[in-house]
Amino acid sequence: MASKKNDGSFWETIRTVVYAVLIALVVRTFFYEPFNIPSGSMMPTLLEGDYLFVSKFSYGYSYHTLAFGMPLFDGRILGGEPERGDVVVFRLPRDPSTDYIKRIIGLPGDTVQVIDGRLHLNGERVERDPIEPFVVTDRLGNVRRIAQYVETLPNGVDHRILELSDTGFLDNTQPYEVPEGQYFAMGDNRDASQDSRVLSQVGFIPAENLVGRAEFLWFSLEDARFWEIWKWPTHIRWSRLFDGVG
Repeated sequence: MASKKNDGSFWETIRTVVYAVLIALVVRTFFYEPFNIPSGSMMPTLLEGDYLFVSKFSYGYSYHTLAFGMPLFDGRILGGEPERGDVVVFRLPRDPSTDYIKRIIGLPGDTVQVIDGRLHLNGERVERDPIEPFVVTDRLGNVRRIAQYVETLPNGVDHRILELSDTGFLDNTQPYEVPEGQYFAMGDNRDASQDSRVLSQVGFIPAENLVGRAEFLWFSLEDARFWEIWKWPTHIRWSRLFDGVG
């Protein structure tokens, strides 16, 4: 009797684990997927050590959104289009195994150019207003103040950006004509972001490479890794928990 009970408990445990894995795959494939931020290219919107959820249903589904990237079909299905100003996760066109997160700036048919550090869309300069500097403290305690602006896109979406200067490597670019079915994305930390301005590394983003829209932060750690649980009490950025991404 004891042996049969033990066998029953074992198989019940196996079934529970299988169900849990299947539920997790469904949620990850069709609803939300967690991502973490490994760099400062999206400061001040996203900080290194932020953990966020990305909605998979916002732009529909492609094989890039499916679990394990299964190539079951071409293109996208059941989806809407990104709006200018959305923060999105996408698969890098030249290396689909790599995820990037940037802000959608240019839509299909747009012309995008940066002139003297100022974003121009379809020949019109995008407005930006200076606000208080963004303060960064490195691991050695050194404090830097970076010029911070509120940039307002033509559809009324405003967001913060950082500019070290207006004379950097990517502060004067060629005009980029965004092809149909593709998008142009930039980091909010304008002088520290490899993005669509660098055609050889990122370039235009095909619609099928979009993974989803960044929705909200669920965790944030400063100068600590997720598995370093003993650091959580003093390294969690409590004020950022459950913040929306915009």
